[in-house]
This record gives sequence, C-alpha cells and structure tokens, in this order.
Amino acid sequence: MMTERSNESDKRRIALDRITDPALAAVAQKFFARERLDEADGLVCLETRDLLGLGQLAYAARIARFGKRAFYVVNHHLNYTNICANACKFCAFHRTADSTDGYLLSPGEAASRISASAPMELKEVHLVGAINPEPDFSYFVDLLAAVKKAAPRAELKAFTAVEIDHIARRAGLSWEECLTTLRAAGLSALPGGGAEVFSERVRQMLFPSKISAETWLAVHATAHRLGIGTNATLLFGHLETPTETIKHFARLRAQQDQTRGFRAFIPLVFHPRNTEMAHLPGPTGVEILKVIATARLMLDNIPHIKAYWIMLGLKLAQTALHFGADDLEGTIVHEKITHEAGATTSVGLSRKDLEELIVDAGFQPVERDTFHQTVAAL
Repeated sequence: MMTERSNESDKRRIALDRITDPALAAVAQKFFARERLDEADGLVCLETRDLLGLGQLAYAARIARFGKRAFYVVNHHLNYTNICANACKFCAFHRTADSTDGYLLSPGEAASRISASAPMELKEVHLVGAINPEPDFSYFVDLLAAVKKAAPRAELKAFTAVEIDHIARRAGLSWEECLTTLRAAGLSALPGGGAEVFSERVRQMLFPSKISAETWLAVHATAHRLGIGTNATLLFGHLETPTETIKHFARLRAQQDQTRGFRAFIPLVFHPRNTEMAHLPGPTGVEILKVIATARLMLDNIPHIKAYWIMLGLKLAQTALHFGADDLEGTIVHEKITHEAGATTSVGLSRKDLEELIVDAGFQPVERDTFHQTVAAL
C-alpha cells in the first residue's frame, strides 16, 4: 500500500514539475486532489500556452480511467438524406428539395448499402440525415427495420436530437412516444450531432433554424430516462469563444450529473470549405488538442472522449490519444458530411488499419460495441 501511494505521489510530482504555466499548475493541484474543475479552471486549460503541461494532465486522467486501452468499433456511417430545411451556414452537406444532387434513400436502398458492407461483421450502423420535410413517420420506422434486417448483429445508433424533434413534431408525437416507437423498430442509441455550441449568440448567426440548446438537452434527457444511451458533441473552430466552449462543457456535465446517459463526447472540428463560412481558417492543431484535453478534464462524468479521425486526420487522431482521447470512433466505411466540407481523410478504414494506428501510437486496441462493451482485444 505504501509503495502504491509513493508511486502515485511520484507521478503527481513529475506531472506538476513539467507544468510551466502557474495558472495551469493550480488547476493540476485541484485535479490531483480530486476536486471538480470549475468554469474558470476550464478557461485556464483552453487559454494556456503550456500545451504539453495540459497534455500531461489530460493523459493522466485518461490513463487513470482506461490505462493504455484505446477503443474502436466496426461500423458503417449512412446518411439517408441530404435534403435539409435548416440550411446552417457551417454545413456543406445540405441540399434544397429542388437540388439536382439532393436525395432521399428508400428503406430498401439503405438496406442494400448496408448489405454490401460485410453486415455480419458490423457492430453498429450510424444512421443520420437532415431535416427533410418529405418523409412521414412510417418512413423512419421502415428505415430502421430494413437496416436492422440487413445487419441483424449491429446496433442502430440513429437520428440526432434535431431529427428526433422534427420527426416527432411532424407526426404529432411527444419525444417519448417517438423514441419508444423507434426503439421498437430497432433504435439502440442516439448520436450526439446537432448540439453545435450551446450559445444563443452563435445560434442566431450560424444556425437559427435549428433547435435550441435547451431543446437538444431535453431530447437527450428524454432518451436517457427511457434507457437509451446517447453521445454528446461540440462543433468548434468557427465563431465560438473560449467562454462559450467552457459553458457548453458545463451544461453537458450538469445534465450528465442528472441523467447519466451520455456514453461519449465527440469534439467535432469545423471544416470550412464549401460552406458559407469558407473565409474562416478552422481550428489549428494546437486548438484541437486543447479542446480534447480540456474536455477530458472537465467532462469528468462522461466516460469516453473520441478522437474522430475523419475530422482530425490520422496523425492528429493518434496524438489526441496522448491528450485525453480514448476512442478513435470506427471503420465508418463511407463518410459524407465532413468530406463535403473539404476533409481529405479516407472515407473509411479497415479494422486492421485502426488497430495499426492505435498500436503505432503506443496503445492497446480494443474493439467495442455501441455501448462500449468489449468485443475483442489484442
């Protein structure tokens, strides 16, 4: 016992000795004392110039929870429509109903695409689209049922809170009624998209037609009460301020304290190309790592932090594993939303690719399912 305490003390001292920013050192003292960081601490993390010191803290938090394990899932991303009434300024994916390249997959077409993707190996189908005014409620029920039939072993993580709100309102249902029926058709979990940043100022500038922060949180709270786990996100690197980022974290953490239903947090990197915000540069690598590290330290009640390799690029995703992230998302197969905005990464990776990336970064690959239960580990 004395040896364990001594080793822990040595690790703490080494980490503190490597921090050059006095304000960050004070945050580190709170962290090692197991005190919850407040919003002021979060701002210190985002604004520090001591990137390596911040990384040391986030890495310590990550190792304490997961050791050297790094998770991934064999999944397939499928976007069932790109026709959207919201027309958010940061989005390059949406199309109008009369657009020549707008589409809405039929349930059968969606199932065919999943069937072509080694469906018996799939552990998850990630199914999201847009706010398309055309399909009625039966379409979404049939879509889930068809995809589930095509990949019976896969869990269906489908429809953002924005989509759930739209589907329910159009059908004249409550969120609970909507989610209950969709779960019966095959829904397993909700993705975290559509949160963007919880700032009414930014919402009015970039996505005024999208649901508010309060509505997004309420939809997820409803899912949590029903036992449907969800993810949480932040879209960053556009017009948000550090204070708005930290308040976003604080609101997610406060809801998780109440409902305990968020399984993972995914920092989504803004890609400006082909959007109305194309004049913006997007976040730097340093800014991205600071957000990931700060998320690990502030979101102490959300277990997993994803390094979404599609948005980060493979090299930065590997680095993010040393800055608090513990999950590389998955094989994905054919991502469209970020690539429409200029992403230059592959649209998908193999299980072997992901495992090699994780090993090369110095971690142990662990295949998981939608619920972060271990499937297989090297």
